Amino acid sequence: MQLAIDTSTDTASLALAQDGEILAELSWRCGQNHTITLLPYLTSLLSQAGLELGAVTGITVARGPGSYNGLRVGISTAKGLALSLGVPIVGISTLAAAAYQHAGAGLPVGALFNAGRGEIAAAVYDMRGDSWQPVIAEHITTVEALCAWIDKKTVFCGELSEALGDQLRERLGEKALIVSAAARLRRAGFLAELGEKRLAAGDFDSPASLSPMYLRRPHITKPRSDKK
Repeated sequence: MQLAIDTSTDTASLALAQDGEILAELSWRCGQNHTITLLPYLTSLLSQAGLELGAVTGITVARGPGSYNGLRVGISTAKGLALSLGVPIVGISTLAAAAYQHAGAGLPVGALFNAGRGEIAAAVYDMRGDSWQPVIAEHITTVEALCAWIDKKTVFCGELSEALGDQLRERLGEKALIVSAAARLRRAGFLAELGEKRLAAGDFDSPASLSPMYLRRPHITKPRSDKK
């Protein structure tokens, strides 16, 4: 059984999957309370599904981009569980997982997150054979710059504000297909599906070296010195 963990943003999600089937899944609005809510929600999910943590044989975790606190909590928890259970771990791009939810559209899928300062974290993916591949790799950009690269009808998802959706429609017209608010909710079940392919292939990450992908260094204030 595989456990998938996504705490990339103010929305978090967990899933339990086995042999391509979702056994249980939970998504919730956690705000900045990733540390407080993650393990209780995992315990509740296991209990409701009638499953034991010891049955987990692999862990997939969303590695960003996203919030500093959210990614730190999710990845450190996933690494701790992988080490304690003695199971493999794989890290998957949060943008890749968000876009993968719409792979069935048969079109390129752009996943976007607000990065602040008038910028967005963005990537565009497409199915090539049976592999989910980036057409435009994860990067920090602006709506204007991203749209300059879009030359065909593209599905857009992620944590899109109405204003951002309006900008995409204004610049791209009919080439921009914006998914509904309900369809933008990230579900860890899709993260699990991407992770399962790597776990099955033996393509694991090292718990020691697996780290968040921020795309931009987190803003951390330098400690103030009281020395004169």
